[in-house]
Amino acid sequence: MYQDNFEDEEFVGNIDVVADSYANVAGIEEGEYDDDELLQQQQQQAQAGVQAIPEQVRRFLGHLYRNLLSSNVSDLSYNYENQFARLSEKYYAKASWPDPMFVAALVGDDGIFLTLYRELYYRHIYSRLHPSLETRFRSFENYCDLFNYILNSDGPLELELPNQWLWDIVDEFIYQFQSFCTHRSRLNKRTAEEVELLKANPQVWNTYSVLNVLYSLIQKSNINQQLLASQQGDDVVEAAGQFGSRALYKMLGYFSIIGLVRVHCMLGDYTLALQTLENIDLNNNRGLFTRVTACHVTVYYYVGFAYLMLGRYADATQAFVHILTFVARTKHYHQRAAQFDAVNKKAEQMYALLAIAVSLCPTRVDELIHASLREKYGDQQHKMQRGGDEALEVLSELYLFACPKFIMPNPPSYDEPEAVPVEPQEYQLKIFQREAKLQLIVPTLRSFLKLYTTMSLDQLATVLDVEADELRNQLMVYKQRYRQVKWTGNADLLAGEVVPTTDLDFALQQDMIFIAESRVGRRYADWFIRNTNKMQDLINTMESRQKNLVASAGKAEETPVEAKA
Repeated sequence: MYQDNFEDEEFVGNIDVVADSYANVAGIEEGEYDDDELLQQQQQQAQAGVQAIPEQVRRFLGHLYRNLLSSNVSDLSYNYENQFARLSEKYYAKASWPDPMFVAALVGDDGIFLTLYRELYYRHIYSRLHPSLETRFRSFENYCDLFNYILNSDGPLELELPNQWLWDIVDEFIYQFQSFCTHRSRLNKRTAEEVELLKANPQVWNTYSVLNVLYSLIQKSNINQQLLASQQGDDVVEAAGQFGSRALYKMLGYFSIIGLVRVHCMLGDYTLALQTLENIDLNNNRGLFTRVTACHVTVYYYVGFAYLMLGRYADATQAFVHILTFVARTKHYHQRAAQFDAVNKKAEQMYALLAIAVSLCPTRVDELIHASLREKYGDQQHKMQRGGDEALEVLSELYLFACPKFIMPNPPSYDEPEAVPVEPQEYQLKIFQREAKLQLIVPTLRSFLKLYTTMSLDQLATVLDVEADELRNQLMVYKQRYRQVKWTGNADLLAGEVVPTTDLDFALQQDMIFIAESRVGRRYADWFIRNTNKMQDLINTMESRQKNLVASAGKAEETPVEAKA
């Protein structure tokens, strides 16, 4: 197994490879030196660049390169998920990784390795530093090289990468697209040179190009045909074809489906986002999306958010509760993983969205999630249930914290760089607020109706301080709002049945309100199991402390005896 010491073997690079590709060296102008002096200058700078790479990093790159050549996926996974993160923290916490031109000397100028290394190189800059416009351009060009190499080959590539790495490639590709769109839209913060550069390169991080890459990966892998054949019991191998039968293409195609869901949500097309998942069975606990935790969390986050924006609050609640329960029960296994911070951040956002969904459409949730939700957002939920302007303000605050980063698909007008950019976050918030204003009537009315079995319309109007006719309209809105389309568990996430989504119903007969509440029995088995586990943890802690006390007391008694002897 690959260890931290990277073995005690020499790994010698080829400086000539770097010198040959080292063009446009800073401070060297054409004609200033003759060819021999220029070559010598380049070789010296290249050698200095390679020698500046720490020995541990050089050995890591050597192991990563050899594991890639030998298709050793298990060791590649260890290199990528553990060692890369540790070395980044140790050597490059506030700096970029070594320039790819210097790394070329360590790997014999291997094209595909350098393309993958550049993907890691630029990703690290995005996560730890502030990427310049030139860096954004070069990263896009590198992604084009990588996807062209994969998609335009005559036959399936022999390349094999861990699922986590493949997911991160697709996920980072979409993240950098979103980051560039945000960067591009704020022309009032860009210099004149940057505006001209953006204007001259409209194809860089173009929305059509990004969508084309994702759809091409899906088509090349025949992943939709594979998923459909699996559901229908047909031959999956035959449906996969020449390319789809290779893990590289299959997983890239599958992750591209999840990526498309994210892109459609960022563009505000929530219906198309859910339609994209028509061949993925979310009820399958062994689905491919469960192989990578970040992918598992991402798909449920965007499904839940799409339901929330479509006004299907019960389905949104179900999606968020499902994945938050999974995260809560498995967090101890992922605390050391590199993706733990990203998963934890996404979980915090989903708790905020769940608070919104439960406040707009009150329903029972799992007691573990309910306790965490009350601890995190109990005050905000109470304010939203009271209604009014304060409820809308709290709802807007939670929404802006937890929603995705929306984008404008088209570039701004470069002829008016001082114009105030349109903020897609604010636009989507207004759409959500317009729907939520009507829905906020539900929790307010429900809190009063729960107190009675029969009540006159005038009496309730007096309590709420509204006119009787206005209250009658609000009750009709309540009646219409608590009946929603709810997903029935089939493949089509948009389909469902119109069902009541609250446990409180009422009938209005002339000026009398008759209220009926259906009570759901408490799940004693879950409560008993959870508290039994808590008791067992408490007993284990007490036993451990008792053993430590006995051990320390025994040592104290032995000390005087040893002194006498």
